[in-house]
Amino acid sequence: MSAFVDAQSGGFSINLVHRDSEGSPFYNPKETPARRVGNAGRRSIGRVHRFSSRSISDPSDPDAQLTANNGEYLVNISLGTPPFPIVAIADTGSDIIWTQCKPCTDCYKQVAPLFDPKSSSSYRTVSCSSNACNSLQSEGSSCSSDGSVCEYQVSYGDQSHTQGDVAAETLTLESKTGNPVALPKTVIGCGHDNAGTFSPKGSGIVGLGGGPASLVSQLGSSIGGKFSYCMVPYAAAKPTSTMNFGTNAVVSGNGVLSTPLISDPSQPTFYFLQLEAVSVGSKKIAFQGSSIGGSGNIIIDSGTTLTLVPTDFFSQLSDAVETQVSGGTKTSDPEGFFSLCYVPDSSLKLPPVTAHFKGADVVLTSDNIFIQVNDKVVCLAFYANDQLSIYGNVAQQNFLIGYDLPKQTLSFKPTDCTNT
Repeated sequence: MSAFVDAQSGGFSINLVHRDSEGSPFYNPKETPARRVGNAGRRSIGRVHRFSSRSISDPSDPDAQLTANNGEYLVNISLGTPPFPIVAIADTGSDIIWTQCKPCTDCYKQVAPLFDPKSSSSYRTVSCSSNACNSLQSEGSSCSSDGSVCEYQVSYGDQSHTQGDVAAETLTLESKTGNPVALPKTVIGCGHDNAGTFSPKGSGIVGLGGGPASLVSQLGSSIGGKFSYCMVPYAAAKPTSTMNFGTNAVVSGNGVLSTPLISDPSQPTFYFLQLEAVSVGSKKIAFQGSSIGGSGNIIIDSGTTLTLVPTDFFSQLSDAVETQVSGGTKTSDPEGFFSLCYVPDSSLKLPPVTAHFKGADVVLTSDNIFIQVNDKVVCLAFYANDQLSIYGNVAQQNFLIGYDLPKQTLSFKPTDCTNT
């Protein structure tokens, strides 16, 4: 079940495009900046329900309301031979790689053309007795009625679902050098029955989680179990971020801080960290977080915009920030989503904020703490949620974030991501 990278290169890098940037099929020019940021915040809450109600969840659970393709970053991939282009959501909160396929017995309306397996010379379905099929048990793998083909099924909390054949296919990534990176025999889901709240502008998901079906796990030793990303600020003029694999993903040099990357066998998809406290100026606020993930108490996720923390902690954090802000004018969020907002004029002075992970004191900038809603409003990029704690992508912007799975470490390096 393993794809491979050219051993001569040892690593490669790809572009990640934010879903709200002009290069994205999800971009809506009629939306105001405030509406885009508000929607991103609401998608963050949707991620919580998705994470806490994985594919084995009860779809009738009223608390499991989510949008099935609500990640924040997109990647250009191709499937098959000859390559068939797909714009997919890159998702560290998912494992399986899937797209809609012809023939579709019951599919959501998709703007882009559907992938046709019959048009690819490299497409092969996977047998029920294969290791690939066994590794997808967490994704609801089963056998076709005649017992010949491995099938998968993923159900989401809002009763959306995808199901179809498990197949081995060539997946090609567009590298930043312009040279395509072909990954033969990548295990994918070819969805023939997909329905629910999927956006018609989406055409696939590339899972980057820790489970055996994810792209990262399938690449395995060929990338040394290493990947990293560098996300540009939300309001940056350059909307393209970078994701690295293998030797390109090594995080080293001055300023690198590392913390244990904690895995939970019962939830292998997610990457857990141990956040001990957050300091606002001289006030240090202890963090308890979620009671899941073994010794980990917060999930780090590239697909969640805001940092989600328990209500009691959020109240202390918000009060500490408000107390220590100097100058500036407090204002309200035009969308009514965020609770602590200011006018971003020259008089606004924000207190220093540090996230104290185990073994790593990560100093955050104003771009990590506040999100720009529009030219006249910035709001605290944290949100109260008692169900699950997530360290979101605003807090990760302008850091090179490196995952070393064999060493079980996650590294932070302050970086100008617009220059990567």
